[in-house]
Amino acid sequence: MRKVVGMFYLLYSAIIFFLLMILVCPFIILSTVLFKEKTGIKIAFFFLKFWAWGFSIFTFLWFSSKNGERIDTSKAYIYVGNHGSFLDAVAIVICIPQAFSPLGKIEMLKIPVFGWIYKRLVVMIDRSSRESRDHSVAELRKDLADGQSILIFPEGTMNKTSALLNPFYDGAFRLAIETQTPILPFAILNSKDHLPRTAPLLFKPGVIKTCFGDAIDVKGLVAEDLEMLKQKTYDIILSLLEKFKTQN
Repeated sequence: MRKVVGMFYLLYSAIIFFLLMILVCPFIILSTVLFKEKTGIKIAFFFLKFWAWGFSIFTFLWFSSKNGERIDTSKAYIYVGNHGSFLDAVAIVICIPQAFSPLGKIEMLKIPVFGWIYKRLVVMIDRSSRESRDHSVAELRKDLADGQSILIFPEGTMNKTSALLNPFYDGAFRLAIETQTPILPFAILNSKDHLPRTAPLLFKPGVIKTCFGDAIDVKGLVAEDLEMLKQKTYDIILSLLEKFKTQN
């Protein structure tokens, strides 16, 4: 019975997801076409937040964040966090208090409507192609140089295991050191509990919580400090996840 209810809820939520995407898609495309890159992204994010809040309201999924008010939105950051559910896409749009350029898999372009928006706002990467990886890094560098924050899920892909956090790739931390851009760690605490990647029919409404850590200053760090920076970020995010787990 639980899975039958979950199936109908999942279908209903998918319909809401795509209907709202269809509604905002023209505005996002026009924003990125008519305005310069950074301005266009900021305007597009206004409409993207409309989509995310609409999805939240109509699906009875609420998104809350802790410590987001401490983020200095006049600065550019490399946002780094865990990724365990499709709901994370909505969580980051609602909870991160500034526009950003996320790094995402090129395969997502295949999703109808969503792929059109994805192409406009996401720095795409094909991890099987060295040329694609190099191009993605160049695009992220450009965004940071323009004062635009970026977002990278350092686990590389969605975490389908029972572990709270999978090992991190080096990319986000190498980029932080090379561009001297602070890392801003965050943890999406319970999205997997509401929409498990491996059991989508257990989908349920509720409150999805995100918590931000303090920004990690990388000023003066060099290539030899990469492992230290990666481990420090990993430990912060893991501690946020562990703290939430012990309290619930």
